[in-house]
Amino acid sequence: MKKISSSVVQFRGTHYEFGYHQGTLLKNHILVKNRENQWKVRTSLFSIDIKETKRIFQEIAPAIWEELLGFGDALEWPMERVLLEFGGYRVNLNRSGCSIITGADYMIRNYDYHPKTYDGFYSVFQPTDTGYAVIGVTQKVTGRCDGMNEKGLAMGYTFMHRKRPKDGFVCHMIGRMILETCANIEEAVSLLKQIPHRGSFSYVLFDKDHSESTIVEASPRNVEVRTGASCTNHFQILKKENRHYLKDSKRRLEIMESSSANLLHGKEAFQLLNGTENGVFSKLYGQWAGTIHTTAYFPSKLEAWIALGGDQQPVKFDFASWLKGNDFPVSEVTGMVDTDIPFVHMEKADWYKK
Repeated sequence: MKKISSSVVQFRGTHYEFGYHQGTLLKNHILVKNRENQWKVRTSLFSIDIKETKRIFQEIAPAIWEELLGFGDALEWPMERVLLEFGGYRVNLNRSGCSIITGADYMIRNYDYHPKTYDGFYSVFQPTDTGYAVIGVTQKVTGRCDGMNEKGLAMGYTFMHRKRPKDGFVCHMIGRMILETCANIEEAVSLLKQIPHRGSFSYVLFDKDHSESTIVEASPRNVEVRTGASCTNHFQILKKENRHYLKDSKRRLEIMESSSANLLHGKEAFQLLNGTENGVFSKLYGQWAGTIHTTAYFPSKLEAWIALGGDQQPVKFDFASWLKGNDFPVSEVTGMVDTDIPFVHMEKADWYKK
């Protein structure tokens, strides 16, 4: 068992100021040093076109471009390197897992991935220039792998496959754009139909005005919309896009669907996903599919929970109170994860070593 932690980053200000603040936090951080070493042994499978990336950001989320400028100034990096690390456009991703269940007033999510990819930041940001305030878990620092905004829109995504990627934004930057620019499910669906997708993911959307979640199946070629209470790692409409091996994905989905039929309360649903013996939590860390955190979002009361590792009691955040100016007293979330693989934000993590 390994003790891990995530820093709680709270900020109110402009996007540029937020970017500068985050860049200051990352300066000389082991997360950046590990990624520098990763790029020495990994060949980039995509190119950086600064003008094109700026153009597409200006069309969809211009404030996030200002945040990237803040990163560059704080870290004293050229824009090309900022976009390589944090841009979220044309980034190649490895396979991952993830499971999501929704109920009458909650969305619960297991984030399943590899320890050498984890940021270790739980972010709450209230922009003073433009966009909605968002609480959630970062991925590649600027992106959000799950979260909720001040309007009560919650979002999480699940990986489908790596086949035939195209130029476009990756899942975590798309998640950030959804939460910052969309007030409800309808607006989020519209954005997902408009935005260029690099890879294939399902985006689960849940807000305070709908009794069930909307699941958007998105690939570089097609976008389809359906409703559903649970989601794992296979499409149900875009079936031709699916991977060949779906047994584990279908098994986890069946567990959640059979449990949701019993009208679980939020705490029960959280325990279903976070409990290591319930069949949804995964310990496949070496296969890029181990559960690192479980999060919960309650749009009607604007409350968020997070637990690192399994069989944990969640740390709870009153987002509604924070929006009124009351900072969280918590600066760090800790937990226990059953792996000896190094976490990139905490210890030396050579890419091709255990």
